[in-house]
Amino acid sequence: MEEQTLHIHLKIYSYEELCEADRQLIDTARQATYRSYSPYSHFSVGAAVRLANGTVVSGSNQENAASPSSLCAERTTLFYANAQYPDLAVETLAIAARNERGEFLDKPISPCGACRQVMIEVERRFNRPMRILLYGKRGVCEVKSATDLLPLSFDDSAMK
Repeated sequence: MEEQTLHIHLKIYSYEELCEADRQLIDTARQATYRSYSPYSHFSVGAAVRLANGTVVSGSNQENAASPSSLCAERTTLFYANAQYPDLAVETLAIAARNERGEFLDKPISPCGACRQVMIEVERRFNRPMRILLYGKRGVCEVKSATDLLPLSFDDSAMK
């Protein structure tokens, strides 16, 4: 038997410690929560990406009564960014969420498994890591790559 240990690299900052560009990206993700269509969960999520040329794109979660037809904010944003700017890598992704009372969460939320898999694919598509900022009122978590969120990920190498 072989035993291995996996490590992730995570930093936690206060909002004020972030550079202006990161605060603006988080603010854009926070603003996107107000465009969420979440009549079922009442959980509003917003995401924003900064592309390699500095362009910022945002999106929000979109729910549907047929639950599997819903789409998370992260995937909405990444798919839109890749559809509109197919040759530009995503440098940073920021995510924010509000609860049913309309309050931003104290602690950051973490992306679901499907979103993590899409993030991995975006990294592989451009052959570079995507930095991720998870916003919470009491701290912002930073990971340097989606592989830190999904270390045992599936990719095209498994199909070869």
